[in-house]
Amino acid sequence: MSSCLFCKIVAGDIPADKIYEDEDVFAFHDIGKQAPHHFLVIPKIHIASLNETNDAALVGKLTLTASKIAKDLGFADEGYRVVMNCNDHGGQTVYHLHLHCLGGRVLSWPPG
Repeated sequence: MSSCLFCKIVAGDIPADKIYEDEDVFAFHDIGKQAPHHFLVIPKIHIASLNETNDAALVGKLTLTASKIAKDLGFADEGYRVVMNCNDHGGQTVYHLHLHCLGGRVLSWPPG
């Protein structure tokens, strides 16, 4: 989608602090970080929200990519949180499926 912020990031039209990229996914540091480590993992194809997909392999790849990056960045053993916000009441602000990975501090529950 030409107006989607994350599609523009994937296309290279908007810069991002990239951590990882392969043929299916793109990961980058969140500009509004909520923890010492806070990055997003997104599919390269536009999917508006979790409600808009039934691609279990892709959703699984987003999760496994987050785990790999947490290990690579050295905070996996202490622990981290993986979150997908869905639609307005779930706190989704960018309508392109994305996974948040947060770590580097003790995270409280409930989240908010």
